[in-house]
Amino acid sequence: MIRYIIRRVLVSIPLIWALATLTFFIIRLAPGDPLAMYYNPEIDPAVMETVRARLGLDQPLHIQYVRWLASLAQGELGVSFSHHRPVADILAEAIPNTLTLTVWALVINMVAGVVIGVISAIRQYSWVDNVITGGALFIYSMPSFWLGLMLIILFSLKLGILPASQMESVDAEYMSFGQRMWDRGLHLAMPVFVLGIGSAASVARYMRGSLLEVIRQDYIRTARAKGLPERTVIFKHALLNAMLPIITLLGLYILFLMSGSVVTETIFAWPGMGRVTVGAIFARDYPIVMAANLIAGVMVVGGNLLADLLYGVVDPRIRYD
Repeated sequence: MIRYIIRRVLVSIPLIWALATLTFFIIRLAPGDPLAMYYNPEIDPAVMETVRARLGLDQPLHIQYVRWLASLAQGELGVSFSHHRPVADILAEAIPNTLTLTVWALVINMVAGVVIGVISAIRQYSWVDNVITGGALFIYSMPSFWLGLMLIILFSLKLGILPASQMESVDAEYMSFGQRMWDRGLHLAMPVFVLGIGSAASVARYMRGSLLEVIRQDYIRTARAKGLPERTVIFKHALLNAMLPIITLLGLYILFLMSGSVVTETIFAWPGMGRVTVGAIFARDYPIVMAANLIAGVMVVGGNLLADLLYGVVDPRIRYD
């Protein structure tokens, strides 16, 4: 197992390097100038050139790439052009907020998707199955930005029961611990729902198909012939084997949630990595964009590795030696 993990990590290093390299050249070849935010007709052009040289933007593209690679090898992510702070400090503040959002969304995604998929498979072709299938397709088809805006209009503007934006209230620092956790939960409700419910509908469809395939197997018929209760047959013998395709999706949905958090965090003004990245893209803040893509790539590789390891937990026949 340890040897397998080490081998996977070593194989992932060139993949992450290729992703970072591609991002480096794409973001620098895109139209726009990082110094546009400083533009003022009254500023001496010589001053602008001095700033450009200080940021290293006066060097040829390949020199900038080599310098960035050397800094990265030393663990340096650079200094933000727009925030004038180390990128590591900015992301250290944003990443925990994004992880809070995506972890809860992943929990809702998997739990709701598996439960709905199991119910749909057990009640195949019934009105319950038809309602669930139609509802899942309807929810999956909704754009996340539209769903987020509709939830804000309904629950924040019309009903006034949920906050529309930010991670906590302005007076959160004066609240007790319990009140602050409740306040944080209220702020989490809509972003987590938007981020998790769409992919939960997709998981439900995969779960339904996988479970229907498993319960037609000979060993399931044998378990039923022995007189085992249907609940035992489904949840003890069929469910674990039907979970293998869902575990495969786990690694993919980490990428899906990371990319989806960019839109969700922007809509709900959630102070996470997605919102920081969007602002950095518009400001042509290369160091933040590069660091955010690098971290997202590492998270995706880690998610796929976790999914592979969970195969061995769910199915003892799978070994990595």
